[in-house]
Amino acid sequence: MVVEGDRIAWVGSEGAADSFADGVDDVLHLEDALVTPAFTDAHVHTTATGLALTGLDLSTAATLADALERVAAHAAARRADRVLLGTGWDATAWPEQRHPTRAELDAATGGRPLYLTRVDVHSALVTTAMLELVPGVTGLDGYGPDAPLTGAAHHAVRAAAHGSLTTAQRTEAQRAALDRAASLGIGSVHECGGPDISSEDDFTGLLRLTAGSDGPRVIGYWAEPVTSAKDAARIRDLGAVGAAGDLFADGSLGSHTAHLHAPYDDAPHGHGAAHLDADAVAAHVAACTEAGLQAGFHAIGDAALTAVTGGVLRAAERLGADRVRAARHRIEHAEMLHEDHIAAFAAHALTASVQPAFDAAWGGEHGMYARRLGTARARTLNPYAALLRAGVPLALGSDSPVTPLDPWGTVRAAAFHRTAEHRISARAAFAAHTRGGWRAAGRDDAGTLVPGAPADYAVWRTGELVVQAPDTRVANWSTDPRSGTPGLPDLTPGVPLPVCLRTAVAGRTVYTRPNE
Repeated sequence: MVVEGDRIAWVGSEGAADSFADGVDDVLHLEDALVTPAFTDAHVHTTATGLALTGLDLSTAATLADALERVAAHAAARRADRVLLGTGWDATAWPEQRHPTRAELDAATGGRPLYLTRVDVHSALVTTAMLELVPGVTGLDGYGPDAPLTGAAHHAVRAAAHGSLTTAQRTEAQRAALDRAASLGIGSVHECGGPDISSEDDFTGLLRLTAGSDGPRVIGYWAEPVTSAKDAARIRDLGAVGAAGDLFADGSLGSHTAHLHAPYDDAPHGHGAAHLDADAVAAHVAACTEAGLQAGFHAIGDAALTAVTGGVLRAAERLGADRVRAARHRIEHAEMLHEDHIAAFAAHALTASVQPAFDAAWGGEHGMYARRLGTARARTLNPYAALLRAGVPLALGSDSPVTPLDPWGTVRAAAFHRTAEHRISARAAFAAHTRGGWRAAGRDDAGTLVPGAPADYAVWRTGELVVQAPDTRVANWSTDPRSGTPGLPDLTPGVPLPVCLRTAVAGRTVYTRPNE
């Protein structure tokens, strides 16, 4: 492969490459390493990811007691912080099966303000001192005397907590997240910001930080409703490519806030939270379509997906289906899909921006999904094979820090879905995590190693290359060498994942593994 400037100039056989040797500035001998397009993570919260990497992350806490000890140690180590920040707790994974009480957190922090998000980032625990920084929070929807905050109460406290960050803290966190991404062969991330998630300063600061710098590309989405051309212009002025990402139609399953048609199994009177109805969805999609702007929504529960697909249909009836399809609107997460939802995605060319690591973390017969929904409903979640059969474009991501940046692990999770009928081939998942992310952002010329494409690539140390398919009917032909199907690293669970040796973005090396 020959790279000229920021583009791939030529790809061919080793013998033919010798003719270029005298005219290039640098030659990289691979020594049996694998070269692939760089990954695109299609759903990231960059600052929150960096804060988890550099601060308090409870995702590996084994027990409630372990979590409280980590909170106390973090408080002791960060005495200068006005507000202590943390993430990653998941009481469903602890033997105690309960979250810390406010009194326990008050004691662990010595009475200091603490904002501690659940692993899904849709609810949070706080200390008494944190509540005192947000006047009126106890009167907002989603407040409970000793329950995790959700809804408006959570958003108000989150704004106060993140508002305590200095510019230096925010920049440190963003750099840490992007450095981690580069070290994992990720060349692009889709930043999913919005007024209910982060601040405009955080969003625009991240875009300024990465503009023209050596590191992963950041493609920004700002999740704010659009109802006019003026609204759309404001989104563009922020530097966003779309009014999409986490524009919430509902919440999350773990926090009991995803909007369901039937009640939760472990909360029989609860259907979750509906944040947008079909009329609001239609207004947003129509205004974005008319402005030539990508629209999108966060939708997890089946009722939320009914509202979103119903709203898209109304917009298509008003503007014409072709105009709506051409805009490439996208839906984040799209977990609890029924057949009619999938048909609507296909009919309106909606991209499903999905996170296979969710299934790896919470799927299966005894996982969190089964506890929340019952085994039968849980088994229907994240039907990637059905989406691909219907022709729905997929873009894979992590929703980091909800699940870690881990591209090969994400491909593995899709290929070895806990529900066998939802599995897709490793190659299909790989394409969705490389080219799929670019297509989700409206670019068809990237995510592959062909002449003219952006020179975003990664070099890997890996074992034998194989063809992995989820179904023997596919494997019978695709694994035959005569099929010409290219191999990928063996992603069988338990086999070590590839190690990134080098990442390049726009032809510039942005990561080199030490001592390689």
